[in-house]
Amino acid sequence: MMRALVLAGGTGSRLRPLTYTLPKQLVPVAGKPILHYVMDQIHATGIREVGVILAPQTGAQIRSSLEDNPWGLSFTFLLQNEPLGLAHAVKVARDFLEDQPFLMYLGDNLIGASIVHFVELFRKEQPEAVILLKEVEDPRSFGVAVVNDAGEVTRLVEKPKNPPSSLALVGVYLFSPAVHPIIEHLRPSWRGELEITDAIQGLLERGHRVLAHTLDAWWLDTGKKDDLLEANRVVLDDWLKREIDEKAVLEEARIVGRVRVEAGAVIRRSTVRGPVVVGKGSRIEDAFIGPYTSIGRDCVIRRASVEHAVLLDGTVVEGVDRLEDSLLGHRVRLVRKDGQPHHALRVNLGDDAEVVL
Repeated sequence: MMRALVLAGGTGSRLRPLTYTLPKQLVPVAGKPILHYVMDQIHATGIREVGVILAPQTGAQIRSSLEDNPWGLSFTFLLQNEPLGLAHAVKVARDFLEDQPFLMYLGDNLIGASIVHFVELFRKEQPEAVILLKEVEDPRSFGVAVVNDAGEVTRLVEKPKNPPSSLALVGVYLFSPAVHPIIEHLRPSWRGELEITDAIQGLLERGHRVLAHTLDAWWLDTGKKDDLLEANRVVLDDWLKREIDEKAVLEEARIVGRVRVEAGAVIRRSTVRGPVVVGKGSRIEDAFIGPYTSIGRDCVIRRASVEHAVLLDGTVVEGVDRLEDSLLGHRVRLVRKDGQPHHALRVNLGDDAEVVL
């Protein structure tokens, strides 16, 4: 029986200040934590036993976010005390994985296609590994694979200065138990980590078969603010449907295009132009909400214009003529009191920040 291993540790240093208080896997995209999209993907494959790698600093938040468990998955939580690499995470999960084949999925990755065919390829061909690849313009920041005409991987290189191909490793892998003895004998890389690329290369050097599956859809690494905003834009564009909850209150409201308004939200004397998500209990008054905006729960937006932005739960934006390309954490207050016109604001604020203009 195949199992899944989801990596939800790490520090998310490139998304600070937001990730000082929130795991990067729980940052919402189109109103939903990234990690929940990962669980959607796993559920669709038929896998039901899922190990979740946690970091000491953020483990409680990850566990809490999965408590409702609408997928009906069986979770086992596994603590990785230090971020010592992807292969080290497999080592931590060894007892959970036993001698079963497994899917490994990085919990901060979003991809625009189902992984069902990816898993079916592994089940049908029964190689020792299948790796998911995506053609990228600049592969130097990624693990890079060389693939022959039969779809077999012949070589892997981690972050090469002179890439041998344009095929980058997406953070989704399938392994047989043959990978475990190789990981046991891995030595740390120059980064001090046990690299999963080294483990896959070890499979190749021992004559094992490793197949590649190339992703045709988008792949988004949500590691930085601009990456996150782009992920929000793409997901809203591709997946959002018009849906206005019957318990939402609309008064003199103009709702244009694909907009999701959740229960208890109030929109008065405002225009909302989709794609936009308005979370449960949020209030929008005398405002304009432009495309590619995700508004969390219990937010307040008054006398303001917001576009291409992500606002987390409990945030207040008031009197701001134009806010765009911005990421605001939980319970942020961004208020303008002088009433003077201003240029567009672009901000990146962590939880509980207060800015009065």
